Amino acid sequence: MASDAFLAMIAALRTCRACDDLPLGPRPVFQLSPTARLLITSQAPGTKAHLSGLPFDDPSGERLRDWLGLDRERFYDGSRVAILPTGLCYPGRQPKGGDAPPRPHCAPLWHPRVLPQMPAVRLRLLVGGYAVRLVLGRATRLEEAVRNHARHQPRHFPLPHPSWRTLVWEKRNPWFAAEVLPALKLAVAQALTE
Repeated sequence: MASDAFLAMIAALRTCRACDDLPLGPRPVFQLSPTARLLITSQAPGTKAHLSGLPFDDPSGERLRDWLGLDRERFYDGSRVAILPTGLCYPGRQPKGGDAPPRPHCAPLWHPRVLPQMPAVRLRLLVGGYAVRLVLGRATRLEEAVRNHARHQPRHFPLPHPSWRTLVWEKRNPWFAAEVLPALKLAVAQALTE
């Protein structure tokens, strides 16, 4: 059962207007519960997630669920799996294509308020460079963090972002599928069943 403080925080998150100037307007997209055992910190929602209000509601979400060994139903079980991006709203497009980076003030505004109210979290997945640098430090290189994922466990598990751009990276780095994904599936399963 969520406390009054947790429910008040969720209400504040849903009505956040810190980024009123976003191209599609503010619409925080997240999935939170005080009972969640797995926390996914990613970059920011894309346009499909912005429109549906459901995190990872796109092909990158399908890839991420495959990496984790979770079907859609288990992934969206908010009582077990939480999703808190570094940027809660769709940030718009970059002039040269691709989504803009998450707004830099979003994570410092919300993460310190949210994380203390999630005591059941056993494992935090850091999905993509923005999440990795937010949690592990600005100088952290994504590929190095992913390759050396065991150094960051049992609390954190760094991952690349599961977008289509990662397909080429995965082909150049076969160790990811051979070594990291089996360890990831095991860590996720343990976090959800402990």
